[in-house]
Formats: sequence, structure tokens, C-alpha cells
Amino acid sequence: MNKSIAVAAVILAAGLARAADEGVALTVYNQNFGVVRETRAVAVPEREGWIRFTDVAAQIDGTSVQFKSLTDPAARVLEQNYEYDLVSADKLLQKYIDRTLNVLTKDGSRYAGTLLSFDPNQLVLRQDKDIVMVQRGDNVKDIQFGALPDGLITKPTLVWKLATAKPGKQLVEVAYQTGGLNWHADYNAVLNDKDTALDFGGWVTLDNQSGATYKDAKLKLIAGDVRKVQPQAPMGGFKARAMMAMDAAAPQFEEKSFFEYHLYTMQRPTTVAQNQTKQVELLKAAEVPVKKVFLYEGAPQFRFYGGMVTDANYGSQDCNKKVNVIIEVKNSKANNMGMALPKGKVRLYKRDAADAALEFIGEDEIDHTPKDETVKLHIGDAFDVVGERKRTDFKVDSGRHVMEETFEIRVRNHKAEPVDVLVKETLYRWSNWEITQASAKWTKFDSNAIHFPVTVEKDGEQVVTYTVKYTW
Repeated sequence: MNKSIAVAAVILAAGLARAADEGVALTVYNQNFGVVRETRAVAVPEREGWIRFTDVAAQIDGTSVQFKSLTDPAARVLEQNYEYDLVSADKLLQKYIDRTLNVLTKDGSRYAGTLLSFDPNQLVLRQDKDIVMVQRGDNVKDIQFGALPDGLITKPTLVWKLATAKPGKQLVEVAYQTGGLNWHADYNAVLNDKDTALDFGGWVTLDNQSGATYKDAKLKLIAGDVRKVQPQAPMGGFKARAMMAMDAAAPQFEEKSFFEYHLYTMQRPTTVAQNQTKQVELLKAAEVPVKKVFLYEGAPQFRFYGGMVTDANYGSQDCNKKVNVIIEVKNSKANNMGMALPKGKVRLYKRDAADAALEFIGEDEIDHTPKDETVKLHIGDAFDVVGERKRTDFKVDSGRHVMEETFEIRVRNHKAEPVDVLVKETLYRWSNWEITQASAKWTKFDSNAIHFPVTVEKDGEQVVTYTVKYTW
């Protein structure tokens, strides 16, 4: 076979394969925008002329449009217009000033005349030599126009002036950014009776207010903090009450790293309709090991802000008595998880042994979490475990550049079993510190905080005292 014929045959086969690939792909970012990629057959009537591409998003960013003809890669867009002057009653009336129309009112009266003006309350018509004012609102039953005036369209449309060497039917690929598309993740978890493991499920909630419907779209989601120079400003669009659509038995998304973000690809096409909220299952994991931590921080409102504080009253105010309940989950394959988790809300439930009913026990929000990282969920405060913190001594010697402070922390347990409590103390006066006395073992948490792990017996109390010395 002649080499050039063989090459042409390959190109033609590739072109035919592409022709079967008409459709839409949608990538949605969790920052209220998305990228639409559509492959569509269009009619190109001449070598240099205008073509119209309808049904684009009403919130399209016209500056982001990318056009490529798969049939004629050398084709060039000479001009582009985005037309979004959509038909409405007032726009039709505005276009019909000084033109004839017919009005039918609810009492059966008919008025035919030239429209002189209008406002929300009335129409002003000229009939021969008479001027007629027709009340609008419920009074107007029907208005008949002769034809759709020039310049009004029924759908947002991209219009291109295209130069091509191959007029006729072409397969074109168009991509653009649009506002009004958003998604977020929500997670539900059920804790077991011993608080040692949970069943974990995640759902994606997708919201489409972009002004277009994407039928049988190949859907991808991007999780991460993508930088955009300017937020997208809506150019129009429709507002309506969101409708819930639940995809039963939806397959899990395929997740992978993409640049410095994470990409979630849905394994089947789905229709994302305008003014629709759609939910699709993201992940499911059973028997995920967890650790429950009781955390007591007696002075959470005080932090080290970079400057030395010698004020005797600083930190001596009423203490916090609440003991936080933290559920720690390591996002690893060994724990039946391991998928990068998009940021979202996590709701925890637990079954009541009396009737097996699921009861809500708390919720928290997580940030984007890579695999093998630990998620810490503050789901509430303990009812039967309380803390108390007070300062027992304070002295400062400015001449010797020394300051000392002593605290007493009491943790009481009113539960029917012992509990382990992590007492967190922030050293908020200065960066150069030393623990000179402590009644219990402690560990350094960071440059300005220490931890005392203590066990409090049933109906018991544990007392921790320590002295910190600051020097400068």
C-alpha cells in the first residue's frame, strides 16, 4: 500500500473514532467553579464565517474559552462573542417599543396597538388616535408578539467567526471555566459499642447553579487549594430551589494525586442538571480502628504571641472545666482506609444497645487529609469527667530576669470505669522556659506546650502540680 494512503487511512480512522466521542466532561473544584470540556459536531457553512455554539453555562468566563477543531486543526477563531441577552418578558417589551402587539386581559378584552412604553404596573398602547393604558399583573392574561426581535436568544451562546480550509461538518472541542459549580464532602461514621472502631462512609455533594445542564457527563472532582487571581463574578444564571437527587448504588470514585492536588474520577457518566444538588458515594470503610482521647486544657484562651508577659493577672482568670472528647483516626490502608480525604464535615453516631437505634454523638470538620495522616475529631465534651486549674504562686524578679509560676490541675472522674486524660498546659509568658518541679511525668508537645498523661480512677481525682521558670 502507498505510504501516503496508509497514513491517510490512519488519520481518517482516528477522525472517525473521535466523531464517536461527542459528549461533555466536567471537572468541578471545591471553590465554586468548574471546567467544562465538550466535543460536538457543528456545521461550518463557509471558509470564513460565523458559527454558533449554544447551551453553554450562563456563568461562563468568556476569557477562558479554548477552541479546537478536531477535523481541521488549522482552523482559527478570528472573533468570539458571548451572547447572554436571554429572552424575558420585559426584554421582549423593550424590543417592541414602537411596534404592534396584542394584549388579552382576564375579563376577555383585547387590545391591539403600538407599544409606547411600559413599567411593572401598566402598558401604554396607541390605538389609531387613542392612547390606552392597560394594567399589568394579574389583569394581563396574554400578550402576543409577531416574532422574536433581533438580539434576543433563548440560550447562552458562544459565537465564533471561524476561518477554515474545510467547510462542512466538523468535530470541535471546546473548553471553558464557569462559576456556579461547587462540591463538598460529607462523612458519616458509626462508633462501635467499645469506642475502639467505627464504620466510615463519605459522600460527595455537587451543586450546579452555573446555568447549564451537563448530560451524561464524565465527572471529575478536584480537592485542594487552587489559586485563582480573581473570583468569578456571575454574569447571569437562574436561581431556584435546589432539588435532591440521590444516586443509589453509585460506584466509588477513583482517586489519585494530580499536580499538588487530588483528583477524584467518577467511574460512570452522570447527568448534572441546572439547579440540582446531587449526592454520590465517595468511599466506604468498615471496622476502622480509632483511639478515644480525653483532653483537658484549663486555659485554652491563652497563647504565646511572641512577646514576654510579666503581668501578674495574665492567665489567672476563671479556668475552663470542660474535658474535650477527641476521636483519632489514622487514614491508612492498614486501617481499611488510605484514600486522600477532601475537607468536609464528619458526623458521628453510636447505637443504643437497648433498641439498636443510631444516636448522634457529635461532629467536626476536617481539612484536606492525605493518606497515612491522623484525623482528630473533637466531637464534644465529657459529661462525667471535669477539670479544674488554678495558679498557686507567681513571682517575678525583673532585676535578675527571672519569673516563676506554679499551677495546680485537678481532674475528677465520675464514670464507672477509669479514664486516661491528657492534660495540656500552654506556657504562654515567654519562649525561654524550664519546668523546675512537676508532680507527674510530662512530655514536650511543642515549643510552648507540655502534656501530662494521667489516669483517673473510677470516682477518683488526679492532681497535677508544676512550676515553670522563665528567664530572659
